[in-house]
Amino acid sequence: MFTSSLSTQQQRDLAKRLTTFLSQYSHVSDSYIIEFFTEDLWHTLPNSWQPVLHDLSYPQIADLLLDAAHRDKRYPSVWPLSLLAFRATAHALAFPRECRRGRGTAAGSEKPEEFLHNQSQSALLGHIFRKHVKPKKQHEIRKLGSLVKQLCDQTDCNSVVDVGSGQGHLTRFLSFGLGLSVTAIEADHTLVAMASKFDGQLLWALEKERQKKNCSSLVPVSQSSPRHVAGWVNPRASWEAFIKQLSVSDCVDDGLPTPSGPSKKRLRGCELEGASNVVQAPSCCVCTNSESRSQDSESPSQRQLSKSESEEEPSAEKRCSCGHPDFVLTGLHACGDLSATLLRHFVGCPYVRGITSVACCYMKITTKENPAPPGVVAAPQTPGREALPSEFGYPMSSWVGGLPGHQLSYKAREGACHAAEDYTRRLREESELLRTHCYRATLETFIRETRPDLRRAGIQTIKKAHLLPFTEYARLGLARVGLPPGLPLAPQRVEAMLKQQRRVVVYFSLALLLAPVVETLVLLDRMIYLQENGVDSQLVPLFDPNFSPRNFVLVALKARGQGGGKWEKSNDICHSLVRKVT
Repeated sequence: MFTSSLSTQQQRDLAKRLTTFLSQYSHVSDSYIIEFFTEDLWHTLPNSWQPVLHDLSYPQIADLLLDAAHRDKRYPSVWPLSLLAFRATAHALAFPRECRRGRGTAAGSEKPEEFLHNQSQSALLGHIFRKHVKPKKQHEIRKLGSLVKQLCDQTDCNSVVDVGSGQGHLTRFLSFGLGLSVTAIEADHTLVAMASKFDGQLLWALEKERQKKNCSSLVPVSQSSPRHVAGWVNPRASWEAFIKQLSVSDCVDDGLPTPSGPSKKRLRGCELEGASNVVQAPSCCVCTNSESRSQDSESPSQRQLSKSESEEEPSAEKRCSCGHPDFVLTGLHACGDLSATLLRHFVGCPYVRGITSVACCYMKITTKENPAPPGVVAAPQTPGREALPSEFGYPMSSWVGGLPGHQLSYKAREGACHAAEDYTRRLREESELLRTHCYRATLETFIRETRPDLRRAGIQTIKKAHLLPFTEYARLGLARVGLPPGLPLAPQRVEAMLKQQRRVVVYFSLALLLAPVVETLVLLDRMIYLQENGVDSQLVPLFDPNFSPRNFVLVALKARGQGGGKWEKSNDICHSLVRKVT
């Protein structure tokens, strides 16, 4: 089942089936594996499931439960129909995660073909865009960058806004590699500074290549180097405030040296492995919108900038603009509510012509039941005013919000971020890493008995925990929760729990089987939200899921000057875009 083939009614019917199925098995998706013993999770499974699951080997768990594509299923015993139906329904309801034509991955390899000859360097990405970039990110920026360029071509836009841009890897490829005018916005000022620094390094690389090849012709490809805006995108701010944030005119030089040549604004050169010549030294724009950050979060350089702003108007050379008013929005793994916020801006803002949204960190999405998930910066709240349902990250659509059982717990959404493909490989390899969950669940038992208030206490990753004897793992873990490292542990009880490692793995695999179903509901809700606002969309498994687990990109476009409203040809154009990049 592909989203492009689903009518509006089919999308809504699928949402119904998803909420019905997930609410029926919420006790599995909502459970914490570290409470396997303290909550006796094994015996919460149907009695008929327990004996057939108990005897499964690790490769059998992978083949019979998690891998929908595995055809040679050999059951060691007769499975109850309810278990078979559970597995079949979970696989049937989840959106397919493999690329449609199944191309791009070398046989027997966990990495795409582009890394066949060099495990850390994509053969399809110019070397100047691989510096500082890990293989996974190389794969992502190449694929997503190509899709964004296609979307820009279809909408006659040359401007892109990259939200949550981090160190600017995608931004640089879009700007220098594909010739687009890019504004990047990132909340972390340190990452903004790094992005600007890397821009400068890329400029130097281009200039060296120009001198090496003795290219003298001017080949201007983008109007300017990327603009970097340091600012937090408020999920409750209007699209007008977002546009104002992007249009900030307060620019400050990043202090980087400018490549030698007759002009600081333009380099002479020729095309270099898909890279474009650059026309303007990089600059870093610091957002001073009060809605984006507080005075307390300013760095000394930012405070100095604010002071100078009151003294004189910035020169024309330093005044930045968004260029053409129409632009395409993109967000590569925009965390939590940020992806939902971008979709709302896309629907409401007449200047946004298209969007490519790759989501992640579903547990950080706000919901009515959990408006402030752990680790999320709370949006400013007007005193005496409660958040409207339309302001939460899930559900976004009125349809899903009206379905009984649509609620998704923090744990269910956190589980949807797990990499099923990676865990399946561990099962087939019978990796020692599989013992980690049983270790943690066993330790939780003793922590809870000693300090009942330390429920699910956070224990940061213990290095190579799977290689340690349990006694050493326990010593390190107890110290991290403030308990005596030498706390007496009954050896017989420890041994009895560790012998149940296979049960722990089976139960975790059952919960993992539901993870793609939860992700499907979250993303389908966003598609229905767009449809309710008159915009067609497609959900594309753009990245190799074995390499990039959060591999779906939501693609949509609309007519110029349209803040929503139906555009009949948009879905056909989305079809065309998808065929070109998958």
